[in-house]
Amino acid sequence: MNETGEEVRVAVRERYATAALAVSAGAASCCSTDDVNLGVGEGFGSTFYSVDDTGALPAAALLASLGCGNPSALATLAAGEVVLDLGSGGGIDVLLSARRVGPTGRVYGLDMTPEMVELARANQAAAGVTNAEFLLGTIEAIALPDQSVDVIISNCVINLAADKDAVLAEAFRVLKPGGRLAISDVVLQRALSADLAGLIVLWTGCVAGALVVEDYVAKLAAAGFEDASVTPTLVHDRDALERLTTGVTFPEGIDPSRVYDEYDGVVANAFIRARRPR
Repeated sequence: MNETGEEVRVAVRERYATAALAVSAGAASCCSTDDVNLGVGEGFGSTFYSVDDTGALPAAALLASLGCGNPSALATLAAGEVVLDLGSGGGIDVLLSARRVGPTGRVYGLDMTPEMVELARANQAAAGVTNAEFLLGTIEAIALPDQSVDVIISNCVINLAADKDAVLAEAFRVLKPGGRLAISDVVLQRALSADLAGLIVLWTGCVAGALVVEDYVAKLAAAGFEDASVTPTLVHDRDALERLTTGVTFPEGIDPSRVYDEYDGVVANAFIRARRPR
């Protein structure tokens, strides 16, 4: 990984470690607390889950949700399937998926932040879920065998990876023939300008690392996937983008108003589907 990629990884890990510690300490909200602002505003997280989804889960699992959708519901999971959640955070999508695949299925959660893995394991124990396992590691190097997974889900994580080609290649490797990818992520309707695309503060705010829709489809195809589609589910206007970057300190010379004006209606949550050929 190059220097910029490692800088992105360190910044993302630090941000999500802060989130995990805030929730573990009993913060009222994972998005904003009296003591720490995580740089994620309205439009991300627990609002994507129904009461029916979350009623039996520990409160900390919901508080630690920093996603942009509900991939465990949209993936149409079946009993007995093996599921992998890339960037599993506090474990909400793993725990919901474990319920859907039942006792004959199994769900793995993979996260690179030790604090999040610890929180997820505590949430698993509190929920009494036995058909799940949380792994510490990166989504660029998945610690599972070839062709061992039926479904890959992910919730607003792949946009945070500096090497998305490596992530998608690994996802393809671990999927069984006919296995499917069903993820929520942030996408762009058009490209960021060069001086904004490299801002680490926008990477950790789930903006600068997002792919343009056409580029996402192209990368999925290059990794070997078929039937790839990207469906925007929520387009963020100027005010929403400003909330998404709440607490962000922009570098000298970057006018935040310009950022918000230029990308009004460009950033969107999306559901991405693809399949490994049989």
